[in-house]
Amino acid sequence: MPAAGPSAAAARAELAGSGKLRAAINYGNPILAGRGADGAPRGVSVDLAREAARRLAVPIELVTFTSAGNVVEAVKGRQVDLAFVAIDPVRAADMEYTAPYVVIEGAYLVRNASPLQRNEEVDRAGTRVAVGRGSAYDLFLTRELKNATLVRVPTSPVVVDEFLKQNLEVAAGVKQQLEADARRAGGVRLLPGRFMVIHQAMGVPKGRTAAQAWLSAYIEDMKASGFVARALQQHGIEGAAVAPPGGARS
Repeated sequence: MPAAGPSAAAARAELAGSGKLRAAINYGNPILAGRGADGAPRGVSVDLAREAARRLAVPIELVTFTSAGNVVEAVKGRQVDLAFVAIDPVRAADMEYTAPYVVIEGAYLVRNASPLQRNEEVDRAGTRVAVGRGSAYDLFLTRELKNATLVRVPTSPVVVDEFLKQNLEVAAGVKQQLEADARRAGGVRLLPGRFMVIHQAMGVPKGRTAAQAWLSAYIEDMKASGFVARALQQHGIEGAAVAPPGGARS
């Protein structure tokens, strides 16, 4: 996809109005980003941000965060120009989305001795569910849970630690993060399957429609060319799938 043409020029003006493309990178979602051996950001979102900047011929600044909630606030405050976030109707009030590029799963974790065996059993009175504040899981479960109580902790990576520390009944989060935490903590297990599917997209501040249009075409090219699939493989990400073409949802 060439960077020439009026749509690219308009997108460039909206994405790099400060003279550089400020891309939010969320360490709170290990599927999208993490720290490399040298401490620098790495991951599929980093690769996508760098390639977008290259095609638009603008400098890039990677702005790192530890939670999705903080990323959304930065987009809302126009402190960043581009973000990688889960599509959610609440967030749509403050940003424009592309179609999803990656699909990931949300899962529940419980202690081995817990009587809970299925996802459907979680929504019961007296069940307390740890969740990262402002995460896609927080937003989804706020709408969906009618009887269980959400206990919001600062970030998704500390959900399991807080779940154990506060002696809660359930932890909710990215399936891969919970699997890694289960191996680290011991004495816990994931409930089978998933309670939600998360569609990860690129987002820009509300009203930047030229940027949204250019990025929408860009992300379709990145999916179709195999760029996203190669990035997931290169960074050793398992359990995440490339989203289908266009606005289709899995």
